[in-house]
Amino acid sequence: MTTTRITQLPTGRGGRPPFRRSAVQTGFRLTIDDRLGIEQLLRREGTRSAPNPPLLNGLLRHKLRISRGAPEPVSPDLAVAGRHVTYMISGEGARTGVLSMNPIPGPGYVPVASLLGATLIGMRKLQKVPLLRDDGQIDVVVVLDVKPSPVRDAT
Repeated sequence: MTTTRITQLPTGRGGRPPFRRSAVQTGFRLTIDDRLGIEQLLRREGTRSAPNPPLLNGLLRHKLRISRGAPEPVSPDLAVAGRHVTYMISGEGARTGVLSMNPIPGPGYVPVASLLGATLIGMRKLQKVPLLRDDGQIDVVVVLDVKPSPVRDAT
């Protein structure tokens, strides 16, 4: 008679899958207004002019699922709609723009209805995360600075 011993693969700490992170660990925070703005973009198909709408929609839904609520008053280092964000992508030079829920991009704005804007919304100063690109590549984006926007109609 042969006895077989079945071995299970380890699932990481606490019985959770090793690569799945909780909302607490991701570090993204969305204000109520930003959460509502993202939901409206998805509901009104505000992403249809993006180069890859299915990918962007998936990213926005994922951001809604993994992000925690931002406490009021909103921290000054949090990237929210209407704030001026300075960021750097994979070692390129620093860039800047105002995060906007308007799906039609204008000069000086980073629409949340883009892969870059969808990634930046809810990040904090000096936070670094993967950035999906339209061509399927993955870069890294870091938020260098967040300031109030001098323009009030950014959202």
